[in-house]
Amino acid sequence: MDIRFLESFIVVADCGSIAEAARRLNFTPAALAQRLRTLERDLGHSLVMRVGRTVQPTASGLAILEHARRLVEDARDLRAIAAEDEPAGQLRLGAIATSLTGFLPEIIARLRACCPRVEYFIRPDSSANLYHGVISGDLDAALMVQPQFQMAKSTGWLTLRQEPLVLIASEGVTPDVPTRMIENHPFIRYDRNQWGGQLVDQYLRENALQVREWLELDAVDAIAGLVSRGLGVAIVPDWAPPWPEGLRLAKVALPDARSRQTGVLWNLSGARISAINSFVDACRECIQDTWVPND
Repeated sequence: MDIRFLESFIVVADCGSIAEAARRLNFTPAALAQRLRTLERDLGHSLVMRVGRTVQPTASGLAILEHARRLVEDARDLRAIAAEDEPAGQLRLGAIATSLTGFLPEIIARLRACCPRVEYFIRPDSSANLYHGVISGDLDAALMVQPQFQMAKSTGWLTLRQEPLVLIASEGVTPDVPTRMIENHPFIRYDRNQWGGQLVDQYLRENALQVREWLELDAVDAIAGLVSRGLGVAIVPDWAPPWPEGLRLAKVALPDARSRQTGVLWNLSGARISAINSFVDACRECIQDTWVPND
């Protein structure tokens, strides 16, 4: 039995959707469905069934789910345990969308050069979901937005970049006082369910700004693309490059703007702690050598 197939079943059970599980695992839905069928043949029982618009574990699937979690976790730890103090095994990482392109490639490149025995699983998600993934132990570390509450004592935090809120507008928009630009143009809102979007909402309320909101999105690169086409203005964190190519944007500094703190959250203990510490060290090196605030 392939442990990776068990892992695929676990992710499907957690997501309740083959499409969403495939996205997280970087598979096509068809490839993931084939993995499930192979696992079901090996075990001799159906493991998932469709219930309305969701996919749920069958009775047999529920019976093995927690056992499968332990098997997968133990298998991930074997290489790390055998390597003793040498970084090895699978490092399970999470990242928000802007960190996938802005931070992660440089960090992984540095880590691979010094720790060739480390393997990687990368899960794109929102900061809130990534935080809970680290707390639960499903993820070893995550590149995410710092929460505005006290983080668990079982975790460490390192800020990689301070990203002040900026007003973005199309280059064709006539420059004006930022508050008037915000109130006089259609406003594209950064999703208030996102921690960065909550900072935007706080800024608007603290400054008593009335906006002509017509759209709310959770993807800042998509917001920037809409603004570039002259479809409105928006307030977003000044996230780490690269921004999408071909944008025709003007960035306007906002008075007394808050900053989104983007960094790495990690577990302070576990069988893979050597690999986790090496990952955090690579993050520190990148801060010193590559990234500066508002580059």
